[in-house]
Amino acid sequence: MAAHLQDVLTACAHRRGRKKTMRTTLAVGTLAAWLSLGGGLSAAETWTGTISDAACGLSHDKMTDRGKKGSDRDCTLMCVKAGSAYVFVTGGKVLRIANQDFKALPQFAGAAVRLTGDLKGDTITIARLEPTK
Repeated sequence: MAAHLQDVLTACAHRRGRKKTMRTTLAVGTLAAWLSLGGGLSAAETWTGTISDAACGLSHDKMTDRGKKGSDRDCTLMCVKAGSAYVFVTGGKVLRIANQDFKALPQFAGAAVRLTGDLKGDTITIARLEPTK
């Protein structure tokens, strides 16, 4: 009988160990999935720059040479209306804007802004736009 009791206790201990391993595996898998989806960690950063258009990029001067440029705002809006995309110019770099439908883009066309968003490669997703102070 003592041998049988020992076998039962060993089997129970083995099951507890397996359950613990399964729980640990599940917890690690869940954590990995959560982190890969952003995990609540904000990657948002803030930059200062200008909202421009892809056709003009860093400078609207080429439109002046063609006699078409008014203000930077007018030029940006005209180019976007003609099919160009909005871009964000900062530190001498032109970054694509992923969310072209961001509501405040036309309002800040050609203007200096503080942009808060997520940068991946050369493409930025805007979370917030505000005028520079």
